[in-house]
Amino acid sequence: MSVVESLRSAVRDLYQQSWRLLVLNSALSIFVLVVVGIGLWFWPVLLLLVLAGPFAAALMHCAVTVAQTDELRLRDAVTGIRLHWQRGLVLGVCALAVGAAAAFAVAFYAEIGGWWWSLALIALYVAGLFGVLQLLLWPLAIFELDRPLVEVARDAVLGLLRRPAAGSALALVLLAINVVGLAAGLVPFLTLTVAYSFLAAAHFALPRSEPGGTTAWPA
Repeated sequence: MSVVESLRSAVRDLYQQSWRLLVLNSALSIFVLVVVGIGLWFWPVLLLLVLAGPFAAALMHCAVTVAQTDELRLRDAVTGIRLHWQRGLVLGVCALAVGAAAAFAVAFYAEIGGWWWSLALIALYVAGLFGVLQLLLWPLAIFELDRPLVEVARDAVLGLLRRPAAGSALALVLLAINVVGLAAGLVPFLTLTVAYSFLAAAHFALPRSEPGGTTAWPA
C-alpha cells in the first residue's frame, strides 16, 4: 500500500478493534515506562528493556492479524508471544543496541565539537535509516515466521531500497504522531499511538489479497 492508504487503513482497523488494541498497547507502553522510570534511579534495571521485544512482537502479531483478516481476539496476543518471543527478543536487542550506540556516538562527537559534528550527524542519519527499516522488518519478521530472520532482514532492506521516499515519509508521520502523544501528557502514548504505528507498518510492508486470491506485494 501507499503511505496514505496505509495510514487510512490503520485508522479503520484502530476504530474497529479499539478496545482490544487499547489493552495491548497500554500493557506494552506501561511496561516500558515503568522500566525506564525505575532505570533512571537504578540503571541496571534498564536491561529489562530487552523484554519489550517479545511484547512488541506480540503487538505486531496482532497488527498483522488485523491487517490480514480484519479480526482480532485478545488471545491472539498470547499466541503472538508464544510464536514470536525469540524473534522479538533478537529484534528488540538489535534495536536497543543500535539506539544506545547512536546516542553514545552523537553525544560523544557533539561534545568534541568542530568537524567532529559531521560524524555526529552521520551517526544520527544511520540511526534514522535503521529506524525506517524497522517499519518493514518487524511486520515481515512476524508474517514470515517460517523463513530465517537473516533472509527476512535482507528482504526488508530491498523493500526499503525500492521505496525509500515512501518509507521515510511513513516513518516521519508516525514519529510525529507518537511525539504529539508524548507531548500531550503521555495519555495518547499509553493508549493507541503505538498500536496505530504497528498497524500502519503492517499495511505498508505486507502483501495484500487481491480479487481471485492472488497476492500483490507493494510496488
